[in-house]
Amino acid sequence: MPLDNSDKKRFRAIGHNLNPVVIIAQKGLSENIIEEIDRALKDHELIKIKLVTSTRDDKRKLTEKICADFNAQCIQSIGHVILIYRAAKKPDPKLSNLRREFS
Repeated sequence: MPLDNSDKKRFRAIGHNLNPVVIIAQKGLSENIIEEIDRALKDHELIKIKLVTSTRDDKRKLTEKICADFNAQCIQSIGHVILIYRAAKKPDPKLSNLRREFS
């Protein structure tokens, strides 16, 4: 389900204060990184990931791969950091970055 611009704007405002939960180097997605991204999306819904790549094209390809593999949406991409969102089936109000912000 695509987000509208007002949702993306709210998510960017929330994401401004978040720190990256995962740092991905040139080697790409290892099994541990895949598990950590999936866990973070289940718990927090909205997360930042730092991508250490050499070119913009590599960053774009890696971002697209992450979004496709995890059924997530890229909300924002600035420098080497991306902000991605995936709605949780049963969000935990204590862990979800969105639920904490709006409660």
